[in-house]
Amino acid sequence: MNTETHRFTWQGIEIELTYKPRDFAGVIAHLEVRSINPKAAPLPITETGYLSHFHPIGTIEQNEGTLVEQVTAFLDERAKTKEWQTYVENSRQLSLF
Repeated sequence: MNTETHRFTWQGIEIELTYKPRDFAGVIAHLEVRSINPKAAPLPITETGYLSHFHPIGTIEQNEGTLVEQVTAFLDERAKTKEWQTYVENSRQLSLF
C-alpha cells in the first residue's frame, strides 16, 4: 500500500497530510489532515487540528489538482464561514472570558 505524506503551510499553520489511496485491505481510501505547527491548531475543517476522512477509492484522483491543492481549496472555502471568521477575530483579541 502506498502512503503519501505532504506538508504545506496554510495561513501560517503548518499542515501535514497523510493519504492512503487504498486502506483497510484496499476497500476504501483514507486522508488524515493535521496541524503540526502550531500543534493541534484549529482549522476551518476541524476544531481539534485533526481530521480523518474515509472516502471511496479514486475520489481524490478524479478531482482536479494535487492533493495539497484540493485540501487548500477546501480550507479556503471553509475559511469563508461565519464561524471561522468569528474564531479568527476572537483569536486576535485578548479574551478574559
